[in-house]
Formats: sequence, structure tokens, C-alpha cells
Amino acid sequence: MRKLLFISGSLRKESYNSALLKEAEKLLDDYMECSFLFYFDIPYMNQDIEFDDIPSIRRVRKEVEEADAIWIGTPEYNHSYPGVLKNLMDWLSRPIVAGDYNTSVIRGKKVAISSAAGSSAGSFARAKLREMLQMFSCTLCKEETGIALGKRFSDSALVLTDEEMRTLNVECRALLEMLD
Repeated sequence: MRKLLFISGSLRKESYNSALLKEAEKLLDDYMECSFLFYFDIPYMNQDIEFDDIPSIRRVRKEVEEADAIWIGTPEYNHSYPGVLKNLMDWLSRPIVAGDYNTSVIRGKKVAISSAAGSSAGSFARAKLREMLQMFSCTLCKEETGIALGKRFSDSALVLTDEEMRTLNVECRALLEMLD
């Protein structure tokens, strides 16, 4: 069975983006082995320690390497994705063998992107994330889910509308097609 690794760009315990990814997991669980990447214990990217044997870095790289596809759910902070997600991407994009960028674990991965954010539905964050992932030679899913939270920011849990569920279903199908 193919492996899908979900990555939430939010540290928040009740994150809307983590909730969105959990909805996608429910839709895909029969078709793929789904798991979530926990990466909040990794250090800041620093070239002084880039090739040190850091257990948390070794663990996240292994999980990404073993995944057939990745699905990133990102909030939008100041028209971009969060720094914690950028730090993870910096680690994943770096070569494991000095100077050989073909040894980057994220290079060439198949990636889906979604976002639950303010009135823009995370469109700015998703655009910047797409740009970075294209630089890593990732293959991007042709469909994306953007949820405009609006007044739902005060809600304790993310409840998707029928239209939002349809959009999420379309993205799930597009990801599965990408893997065939």
C-alpha cells in the first residue's frame, strides 16, 4: 500500500489545518497508509550542524523519504507560510551528502497542498509554498483545497461545508491519480 505523509504547518493543538488534513486522511485511509509528521522538535537550520547526526532530523528525513507522497496543510501568516514549516523545508531540501542535491529527501516528491486561513483561504501561502516546492523539483497535485475561515476563526473545531468537502474530495482523487 502506498504511503502518504501529512505535514501540518501549524503548531497549534487545535489547528484548523491539522483538522483539514485529518478530514483528508478519513477520505484516503482505505487507499493509502496515512501518517502525520511530527517535527516540532527539530532545531533551526544551521549549516554549522547541517551534517551532524541529529536524531530528530534523521527521523523526519526517513519518514519523508519513505513516503510516496506528501500533503502539506498550511496556515497563512502575513501572506506566507509559517516559519516552523519553512525551517522543516530547509532541512528536507538540504543534501544528505555534501554538495549532492540529488540526495535531498524531498527532491522529486509528489506533493498536495491545502490551507485553511483567513479571507484569502491561504492563497498567498499556497502560492509561495508551490514556488518553493517547484524549486525542489517536486511534482505538485493539480488540485488544491483552500478554506476561507472568515468568522469561523472563533469556532473551536473546523466543520467543512458540503462545497468544501467536495473540493477536498477532488483533491484526494487528483492525488490518487497522480500516484497511479
